[in-house]
Amino acid sequence: MSNKIRVLYIDDEDNNLNSFKASLRKDFHVITALNAEEGLAIAEKEELHVVIADQRMPGLTGVEFFEKLMLINPDPVRILLTGYSDIASVIDAINKGEVYRFIDKPWNIEQIKNAIKNASEIYFTKKELKDKNERLHKVHSEMNQFVYSLSHELRGPLMSISGVSKLAKMECKDPSILEYFDMIDSATLRLDDFIYKMLDFYRSTKIENKVSLIDFEEIVQQQLEAYKDKWRLEDVKLIVDIDQKEEFYSDEAKIRVILNNLFSNAYKFQKVDAGEKVINLQVTVENGKALITIEDNGIGIDQKYHTEVYNLFHRATQRNVGSGLGLYMVKESVIQMGGKIELASQLDKGTVFTITLPSLKVLKAR
Repeated sequence: MSNKIRVLYIDDEDNNLNSFKASLRKDFHVITALNAEEGLAIAEKEELHVVIADQRMPGLTGVEFFEKLMLINPDPVRILLTGYSDIASVIDAINKGEVYRFIDKPWNIEQIKNAIKNASEIYFTKKELKDKNERLHKVHSEMNQFVYSLSHELRGPLMSISGVSKLAKMECKDPSILEYFDMIDSATLRLDDFIYKMLDFYRSTKIENKVSLIDFEEIVQQQLEAYKDKWRLEDVKLIVDIDQKEEFYSDEAKIRVILNNLFSNAYKFQKVDAGEKVINLQVTVENGKALITIEDNGIGIDQKYHTEVYNLFHRATQRNVGSGLGLYMVKESVIQMGGKIELASQLDKGTVFTITLPSLKVLKAR
């Protein structure tokens, strides 16, 4: 196929068609049609970059032709030729035919050339953007499959290692060897936690909201059970209060990302020598909003880091815990669900995170 810009010109006068083709055939691949019906038939079969039509034609007008063309082949950029001043036709061409520009008859050859070149640039830019969007959608879909497949493939061997280690510890009586198995368990636990972090990172930053009915009581109880298996929560005073007065719709996976990371921080950044370690989780749902508050009496966050804690891989403490992803994922999840996050913290006194989320069903209904 020729690399020239492909132009379809429709006019009911043979002389105009012949003159157009003779003047522009060296610069463009020109296709002509004597009426709108013939032009539509060509548009169904041919790849076209620019379509030029006269407004006054028997049968369909130029604007009516463009309306039908958009249903058959909406990609070519449209130019209307008009030999009379008719504001109504101009308005119709803009509103109905989505015309790129107008050219008065009799047309000037250089004016037509420039108009076609500019229109073709728009066509190829839009086509490139469309192709990139399609590739991006394909990559996004493949990445979803890759992330979940990878996590499954990694966690399988990890669970096997952990299981074998536990069996070996039951049979082993040598304390020095048991210490090595404890090291294996610790390493597999950290790697498993990192895999979960990667999945949470992907859910919170790459995947669109999957809206469902949220039961905060059920979600929080499930999370607490998982935390008790993971951490020594008997050393922490837990205060949990769930007050859900109405139905609430949101993305459950992102809500779990928020709860997991904020609770994890509240636990990991407790003061080592504190008399009483406290984590207070409050959830209130009313008036189409969920208010989630997690408060601790841990080491706190220095005021100078308050605007930076949500940055990717940022750590506001020298403690060698965490990946620097947690608060970044929390904020991304909150933003994607149309909410807001607030931080109140003092060094050595504790931290309060307050999350406000709208019911996504309420947002869609507006």
